[in-house]
Parts: sequence; structure tokens; C-alpha cells
Amino acid sequence: MRRSLGYSTQMVAPAQPGRTDPAPMRSAELRVAEATDDTLQVALAGHLDSRALEQLWQAGMRAIERSGARRVRVDLGDVSYCDAAGARFLVALRDLAGSRGFELAAASEQTLRLMELVAPSPRSRTESRSRWDPISALGRLAVQQLSELWQLIAFTGEFCVMLARCCVKPRELRFRDVIRVAESAGVGAIPIVLLIGFLLGLILSFQSAIPMRRFGAQAFIADLLGISLLRELGPLMASILLAARSGSAFAAELGTMRVNEEIDALTTMGLEPVRFLVLPRVLAALLVVPTLALLLNVAGLTGGAVVYLSLDLPVSTFLSRVSDAATVGDMLGGLFKGCVFGTLVGGIGCLRGLQAGGGAGAVGEAATRSVVSAIILITITDGIFAVLFYNLGI
Repeated sequence: MRRSLGYSTQMVAPAQPGRTDPAPMRSAELRVAEATDDTLQVALAGHLDSRALEQLWQAGMRAIERSGARRVRVDLGDVSYCDAAGARFLVALRDLAGSRGFELAAASEQTLRLMELVAPSPRSRTESRSRWDPISALGRLAVQQLSELWQLIAFTGEFCVMLARCCVKPRELRFRDVIRVAESAGVGAIPIVLLIGFLLGLILSFQSAIPMRRFGAQAFIADLLGISLLRELGPLMASILLAARSGSAFAAELGTMRVNEEIDALTTMGLEPVRFLVLPRVLAALLVVPTLALLLNVAGLTGGAVVYLSLDLPVSTFLSRVSDAATVGDMLGGLFKGCVFGTLVGGIGCLRGLQAGGGAGAVGEAATRSVVSAIILITITDGIFAVLFYNLGI
């Protein structure tokens, strides 16, 4: 058994100048029929625009709401024109069908594109909801991390190639840029490094004095402070401070150049961005971190000496204990760590800047990512150094 109900509307266009008869009528028609296969057949014909749909919209909505059919089929074979309003009407029919099957028959490519512009398809909405699926999220995270690793490897390879070229042909390296970046990144960081180093030595000495007092071993505060500063805390704190202060600045500078398409302009002119922008900054960071680590060590030992004096212990004993406990190898190992950490800070800052996308928040996001990535890599590398030094007995 099959029953049908049709709705139609006709529109008369305004008369054109110089003509007494109105323009040809444009009509829109909607026919609804329920077939025996439990499918609601909706046939549209004519001109689907905003004026024609004023009367057909509610009729189409009521037809689908009142129907108990499991499937809705909309036939657009007789539609001669469909604008954004018509596409929105089709999207509303599709959304109203909900979990019931929905099919568009004889839809033109233009109509389908308009529907995608007006509202995403159910498949797109399903994919959007699936983003919260744990398995899909884990897969996307794995792909993202692999992509990040690949970009890091490619950037490292390009940097090493440029560094080798500059070692063969030193004139290709802009030493003035290296000195300028080292001055801005190093000299400006000296006050904060000295302050942090002094407070760090002061705090470590006071904290270690409490348990050592129980055993009458307060003189060994100098041993603890000297070894921890020279081997570990000096290069680690100097590199973290540089990452927060200068690494983010590198990312912001290169990110701004990326957003303003200045890096693309360099590439178009045949100039390598890595050689002109990255190499000077990385070499400057490599030189700055060991220097800052030395200054931080001196400031930290000064803070420890102040605590020694407050405990009524002579400074000569402090200096003697430090020289006995910490060797030249400890200091050289810490400086080597500082060189590696400085390379990581400069390289990650430049890489995040080059990866900056478009938009107002791209530069800030690049700076934030550079600091976070640099601290993570510094920590991982420091752990590798700890295991390596332990196995080598250094």
C-alpha cells in the first residue's frame, strides 16, 4: 500500500522594465509518499531558494516527523536550482532523519558541496566524535610523535651538514651574528644566573647542614656542594635558565619570521635559513651555557661559604674541602654537559620557531613548545650522562 501527500508553492518574479507581463513563474514542489519497503519517499522539484522554502520547510519537517518509516529517501531529480537555503533545508531533513537511514538521489555535485559548506556530513561528525576515542587518540599521538621525531632528525642532519660546510669554509659562517647572539643571550643572563646560583648554594648548604649536624659532619657540606654544583647543578640550571630566557626568544624570533614569510623569502632567494638563522644561534648557545655554568658554580660556592661562616667554620676549610672533593675532571665533565645542553637549547628553540604555523597565537605557542621540549630533552640527556659516567667510573 502506498499513500502520498504533495505540497507546492509558486512564485512570480517582478515585472521587468519595458514589459507589461510578469516574468515566468518559478515554482517549488514537495511530494511525500510512503512505499511498501518502509521507506519514506520525498521528491523535490523546481526552484529551491529562500522564498520558495518559506512554505515547504515546515511541510517537509512535519512529513518526516509523522512518518514511522525506517528510511528516508529524498529525490532531487526534478530540482532545477538550489542555493544555500535549499542546501540548508536538505541538511535539516538529514538531521531530522537522525538514526534512520537517509539517502539523496540525483543530487548534483554543486548541491553536495553546498551541503558540506552549510553543515558537515554525518560521517564528518562521526569522525569528529571519534577523536575522543582512546584508541584513535593513541594512534594520532603516536603518528604525531613519529612526525616530530622525523622533523627533529631532518633538522639535525641539515644542521650538521651546514656546520661541516662552515668548518671547511669558515667564511660562510657569520661570526658577527654569533657574537651578537652570544652577547644578548649571555651577558643579559649573568645577573639572574648569579642570583640563582648564590641562592641555590645557600639553600643546599642550609638544608644539608641539618642532617649533618646530627653526626657532627658539618664540615662535609663543602664536599656535597662542590660535587653537586660542578658535576650536575651548574650546567643543568644554566641550561634551563637559558632555555627559559633565550631559547624561547629564538623560537619567537624565527616564529615571527615564519609568520611574516621572511623565511620563505630567504628560501626563494636561494639562501639557507639554517645557515643564516639557526647556526649562529646554536653556536652562541653552545658557547654561552658553559660560561654561565662557571659563573653559577662560583656564585653557588660563594653562597655555601656564607653558610660556612654562619656555622662558625673558617672559609679556608671550605675551600680546602671543595678542592679535595671536586676534581678537575668533575669540572670538565660539567662543562661538557653544558656544551651539549646549550646545543639542545639553541637547536630546539630554532626548530620550534621554524615549525610555527599561521595565526596570532603561533609565535607564543612556538615559544612555549621550545621551553617545554628543551627542558625535557635536557633532563633525558642528563640521565643518559649520569648512567654513562657511572659505568665509566668518572
